[in-house]
Amino acid sequence: MARPDPALLDPARYPFANAVTTRFADLDPNGHINNVAMAAVFEDARLRFITAVGMPKNTDGARFMVANVTIDYLAQAYYPAGLECCVGALPGGRSSWSLRQLLLQDGRPVATAHVTIVFTDGERPQPIAADLRGRLDAWLIR
Repeated sequence: MARPDPALLDPARYPFANAVTTRFADLDPNGHINNVAMAAVFEDARLRFITAVGMPKNTDGARFMVANVTIDYLAQAYYPAGLECCVGALPGGRSSWSLRQLLLQDGRPVATAHVTIVFTDGERPQPIAADLRGRLDAWLIR
């Protein structure tokens, strides 16, 4: 695995953060928070970020769809210490945008995620409206 860009490991660059309580049920047989639980933390933080940005609900067939998720696990995470998931938008394209996420435990990076999200009419990509693009731009990684 390539080493992540050190700048992306700085939580101060992310405009949104969400604290998460770990659960005993998140452990794998080796006593670590398992990768499925960490992916769920990324998903939950992503949806909380989308709510904070003020994204519209899926209506009339128009919706945002996750097109790609890449997770890089950097270190082991343990129960019962909590996690913090930082989220920020990246400049997007005509019909898509991306998020970077940083997962920390006790201030130490344990995983990163890159997510590509496409706006569709339910079947094909559609342009993202200028007002929505403006809302996303206010939440860019610094």
